[in-house]
Amino acid sequence: MKKFLLLIVASLFVTGAFAQDWSVGARVGSGFQAVGQYGYSNKHYVEARFGAAWLDSAVTADFTVLHNWKVLTMDWTPSAGIWFFDAGVGVNVGGRENYAYVGVTGMARLGFTFNNIPLTLSVDYTPVIGPYFISGVPVYDADSIEISRRTIVGYRAVGFANFGITCTYNF
Repeated sequence: MKKFLLLIVASLFVTGAFAQDWSVGARVGSGFQAVGQYGYSNKHYVEARFGAAWLDSAVTADFTVLHNWKVLTMDWTPSAGIWFFDAGVGVNVGGRENYAYVGVTGMARLGFTFNNIPLTLSVDYTPVIGPYFISGVPVYDADSIEISRRTIVGYRAVGFANFGITCTYNF
């Protein structure tokens, strides 16, 4: 099974290396994420992020998928490269041990693509709106004896504090 998964991952990377619409890189913000982007038209691209996020005083696994639109390009520095503004919408999921979250996410990005080297640098804001779930929380009686366990559901307010810097290599 491991060899089969390795073969699939290797074939995706080889296919992406020869395509002109792939970008791979990293994002640093409330955590660290690997980023993959695939442009399937002149105005649209899909972005996937996977990594670790710092949330509620602990590290969580975090996965985001976005559909993005290339909203605007600006020719402010024609000899150096192109400035752009993108926007998108998607889904964010993640968690650790007995803690999980899911939410709808948006994205607004201002970035710069260099002319002479295949790199893009960008700053983005990616707020997430959604609930979190904590399972197995003990319930105690008046004598501090555990009588049961329950699941707590709440609103993930820290999802609005998600700014990041992304650097991608463009194939």
